[in-house]
Amino acid sequence: DIPSLVYEKLGDCNLLGCSGGGIIGGGIEVEQAPAVSLTVASLPGVDISPFYLAPDSLPDLDSGPDTWQDLINVAKSADPQFIILADPMSFPCQNLILGLDFAFGDSPKIGGLASGGQQHGQNALFLGSAVYRDGAIGVALTGNVQVDTVVAQGCRPIGNTMRITESRQNMLLKLDDETPMNVLRELFQSLDDRDRNLMRTSLFLGVVMDEMIDLPQQGDFLIRNVMGMDENTGVLAIGEMLKEGQLVQFHLRDAETSSADISAVLNRYSSENRENALSGALLFSCLGRGQYLYGTPNHDTEIFHTSLGNVPLGGFFCNGEIGPVSGTTFLHGYTSSFGIFKAKAPK
Repeated sequence: DIPSLVYEKLGDCNLLGCSGGGIIGGGIEVEQAPAVSLTVASLPGVDISPFYLAPDSLPDLDSGPDTWQDLINVAKSADPQFIILADPMSFPCQNLILGLDFAFGDSPKIGGLASGGQQHGQNALFLGSAVYRDGAIGVALTGNVQVDTVVAQGCRPIGNTMRITESRQNMLLKLDDETPMNVLRELFQSLDDRDRNLMRTSLFLGVVMDEMIDLPQQGDFLIRNVMGMDENTGVLAIGEMLKEGQLVQFHLRDAETSSADISAVLNRYSSENRENALSGALLFSCLGRGQYLYGTPNHDTEIFHTSLGNVPLGGFFCNGEIGPVSGTTFLHGYTSSFGIFKAKAPK
């Protein structure tokens, strides 16, 4: 009984946690072995509002913002910061993210999907003294706390940005009035042997989510899987709903690219926050990263500490990672999503 052990050692506290296929803490990442990571925070001047959501408890997506605020008993005016954990086998986490973004558009949301279980009921969610086997849990933090988010999707662009000129739901029909198959054939011919091999196994599409961006940079793309191609029509299936007019660019992922990406986003955050005292951080990383991707342990943890110093870091390897791109929250894959805690700047 993990909650009982925690309360025995720590006394009165707010416990939020879950099972994980690997855990992160104390400067190391433990994969494929039993382990526990416990990150403890003292948050003076902060109110903590925990919530549990059953699998069938979400409102309709066309419900008003008041309905979503009532669902978790938190008002938008309180300026909440969210940490969310969910069971991927029982709970529609993407719908929760959409609803919370609608009701709390300016609030950061960070978290991940529980892992380790192989079938329904095997994952565990810990909230206070309760253990749940389905649904979602979270906390809303209000008061003297700011949670900054840093999302590393681990890809690099190839080719040029193009505009979607024809699409249907998640089907990509035309790019700059060319079929995606023709675009990819031309792109393939322009690549070196290394990138040609990656294109066969690790091809993704980056979608610019902010319509006001004409010259996208690193971090402006939402990276989504290329799920398949119809060789008769040249149409691609993408793991995201598409809209005509969106800017997109194909991307590749490998260990070297992923390492460079996470270094870049953390170094950029560090350079922008040199005057701020960072109290601690949570890392929600994908099961597909870690030793599986890099071949060595502790990779993302070590880069975090190289960039940000001796900031306490805890977390786990997820079945999906929650974090923002261009101000909108998404459920990601193959991503490392950081929530970095600090006191609010005085007004």
